[in-house]
Amino acid sequence: MSDSTIPTSAGQAASGSALLLLLKARTFIALILVLLFFSVFAPNFLSAANLVIMSKHVALNAFLAIGMTFVIVSGGIDLSVGSIVGLCGMVAGWLVLHGINPGFGWSIQFNTFEICLIVVTVGVAIGALNGFLITKLNVAPFIATLGTLYIARGAAMLSSDGRTFPNLGGNPEYGSDTFRWIGTGNILGIPVSIWMLVIVGVAAAYIARRTPLGRYIYAVGGNEKAAGLSGVRVTRIKFFVYMFSGFCAALVGIIIASQLVAAHPATGDTFELNAIAAAVLGGTSMSGGRGRIGGTIIGAFVIGVLSDGLVMMGVSAFWQTVIKGIVIIAAVVIDQAQQRVEARAALQAQAVLGK
Repeated sequence: MSDSTIPTSAGQAASGSALLLLLKARTFIALILVLLFFSVFAPNFLSAANLVIMSKHVALNAFLAIGMTFVIVSGGIDLSVGSIVGLCGMVAGWLVLHGINPGFGWSIQFNTFEICLIVVTVGVAIGALNGFLITKLNVAPFIATLGTLYIARGAAMLSSDGRTFPNLGGNPEYGSDTFRWIGTGNILGIPVSIWMLVIVGVAAAYIARRTPLGRYIYAVGGNEKAAGLSGVRVTRIKFFVYMFSGFCAALVGIIIASQLVAAHPATGDTFELNAIAAAVLGGTSMSGGRGRIGGTIIGAFVIGVLSDGLVMMGVSAFWQTVIKGIVIIAAVVIDQAQQRVEARAALQAQAVLGK
């Protein structure tokens, strides 16, 4: 009896392991498939010029998705990142064009580094506001970030009465003429925004996997009460993830304003949806406690390649939205399937050990 059941159990374990491996590699497989599809059906898809443009688009979504990954892993959600992008872009545009005018007949002008520092501070401050609402006032993350979404978007509109800040070339006299280089410059033939993404991505992955802070983020998302009882400062962890998400959104606002040499208050509209899609597609669980920065970046590439490829094929923007929705739903369904397979594999392992 035992001799016949052992091979069966071994076969089931082998098939379960193969299926689990496929599920874990789903994002990379999806990326390969969309690249192959569009390389065949979209003209000039793999041209050098298009790859550069596409990499810039991917970088924008990847920044937001990295910040979103930390938030979702901790058990939250951040709907405000798109509006933070718009507001931070407008702040950058205002500082480049006008500086700060205290109203005494003189103004304070800033160089590019100071402008970026101020803009990043604005993004982090909005993230801190989200953290305060969620941890101190016990507002649900969905509602808190929905509220700051409207606040940030309204503030962006008010800053210019809904108009664009054009011609952000900067002034050599104040050292702000290098602002456009952030979005249009290259280092060793690679766009500056890609180098920035590499730095942020590596730093985020290191934090997630190699530091106590990263372990605490996963612990809070896995079981907040247990994490608190074990000594994890849950409030500080939540403040950090929302502030980091705001930081990433501020970087995107700076990059877009620099690339366009203009700032518009509607910039970043619905960007939060693409960020959530990339994180979920990359294996981040919406229930918290599980996710990988590397998977999220690959997920951002899938979303970016999908968007640019559909545009090059002439697919309607309305159908593009439908397809993205299908991708998000499919990612969640596959994630749930992976959790079931992992649970089944754990039970089988326990059964084998018990024998």
